[in-house]
Amino acid sequence: MSDDRIEKIRQRAYEIWQREGSLHGDHERHWLQAEMEIDREAALPLTADDALPETRDVPGSDALTVEALAAHTGISSQEAQELLDRLGNDRAAIEQAARKLKARKRL
Repeated sequence: MSDDRIEKIRQRAYEIWQREGSLHGDHERHWLQAEMEIDREAALPLTADDALPETRDVPGSDALTVEALAAHTGISSQEAQELLDRLGNDRAAIEQAARKLKARKRL
């Protein structure tokens, strides 16, 4: 384990211990919980933009499917298909347009 990772786990385990009332005897559980949390956080993107490909353009075979886009953004399959047809493979533009469409429906 890297020193940085160990320090993060140590700090998180201490925070868990404090949050749970600073009772002694569960140090192994606190350490394991902290380790899982730190590893999970390291695996997640920091923001939605971090999850997007570097170029913003996605090859056709990797473009969001109609069903996945509809489920992911909460729009209908027909609306998802129209966005994909209109915007092509730009995943960021597609998801942004889908969010705007859903927001307009709520108003």
